[in-house]
Amino acid sequence: MTSPLSDPTLERHFKGHRSAVTSVDFSCNMKQIATGSVDSCVMIWNMKPQMRAYRFDGHKDAVMCVQFSPSGHMVASASRDKTVRLWVPSMKADSTEFRAHTATVRCVNFSEDGQTLVTASDDKTIKVWTVHRQKFLFSFNQHVNWVRCAKFSPDDRLIVSCSDDKTIKLWDKNSRECIHSFFEHAGYANHVDFHPSGTCIAAASTDSSVKVWDIRTYKMLQHYQVHSGVVNSLSFHPAGNFLITASSDSTMKILDLLEGKLLYTLHGHQSSVTCVAFSRTGDYFSSGGADEQVMVWKSNFDSIKPSNGVKVQQKGTSRVRPPTSSSSARFPPNSDPSVLHYQTSEPAEHVNRQESQTASHAQSFSHGSHSRATHSQVYRDPSISSSSTQQTSQLPSRHHQSESHASDGKVPSGVANALEHIIGQLDILTQFLTHSDTLPSRKQPFSWRTG
Repeated sequence: MTSPLSDPTLERHFKGHRSAVTSVDFSCNMKQIATGSVDSCVMIWNMKPQMRAYRFDGHKDAVMCVQFSPSGHMVASASRDKTVRLWVPSMKADSTEFRAHTATVRCVNFSEDGQTLVTASDDKTIKVWTVHRQKFLFSFNQHVNWVRCAKFSPDDRLIVSCSDDKTIKLWDKNSRECIHSFFEHAGYANHVDFHPSGTCIAAASTDSSVKVWDIRTYKMLQHYQVHSGVVNSLSFHPAGNFLITASSDSTMKILDLLEGKLLYTLHGHQSSVTCVAFSRTGDYFSSGGADEQVMVWKSNFDSIKPSNGVKVQQKGTSRVRPPTSSSSARFPPNSDPSVLHYQTSEPAEHVNRQESQTASHAQSFSHGSHSRATHSQVYRDPSISSSSTQQTSQLPSRHHQSESHASDGKVPSGVANALEHIIGQLDILTQFLTHSDTLPSRKQPFSWRTG
């Protein structure tokens, strides 16, 4: 039996970029965070307080993606200037540049062994390179529109990519062939990544949805529509139990993959959240936004055994049903697909996690001297039964929370006590009327017993 989860908390925030933050990543030892921005700079932030950040200038246009190598000794950056740079994350800012594509390079990703790189570009190609001397190895050319993202699988055998052509493609690195194509119908995927187990992938889409596919059966496992805007980025918790998403609706969502439900909604950024990433251990995650802020959050998740996969969302719950044979997912009848779980909107200083409450309240923080990032809110989203999917999504206020327990079939203690008292008084009155010939006169009134 696992102990209850604690709520995420905002630990630090950094301000230094002059434009929207596009990408964020942790070093393996958690000592540094790398970020890229439309301001064409790469920033290296030191997690240790009072240590200065490094600004790397070199790209001639927006930096679209950054990633630390598995060893943490190198940072790769991809840019709109059509190049990729490999940086040493120190004060000297030594870097090696190579022209990778004929158009914007949207993504760069290290293999798990740190020996190769994969890049994705608006020139519709995916290319694989050696890290040493940046030697070109081969490319994939079957996408017919911009390629937004490309990632290695945990075992380095596969590569997954997503494109504006509304496809997500799975590639075999050894045979250099496309194994399978997943099709997006409403929008296209901005970001895609492998589950730590390597058995499934998740995609963040422009249609505000997040989908999880099994790459062994090619079937959709889960379909979340919890955002009200484009989903820009996502990241799996290293244990495989959670998925965090970032959206243009200015929120982040933490999804419980084992239960197939929304767990938390996080507010902190003042506009679009453009990128998010868990640390290598999962103890922290970081987010970047169009508000130029970089935020570092403590997960506060209890120690959890790694998961080998995700749960198929079950029929007849408040969650989205599993896909049918046509690979489509539907919501329960009469349910609102944009509101899958209750959310409370009443702020409080502390998050109350008493078992009698149906939801926690927002937690406020004050960090740093930048007023735009001094307040964040964490909303816990408790699961609800299918019978309550048609109810309003607004919880009662804190003064009337006892009433919210009626939905589980139990009478709140306050109401029960009042009913017992009334019944007792009625018994007294009945006995009085039964054993008395006349009622007491006005001059001799009787009083109600209170005990």
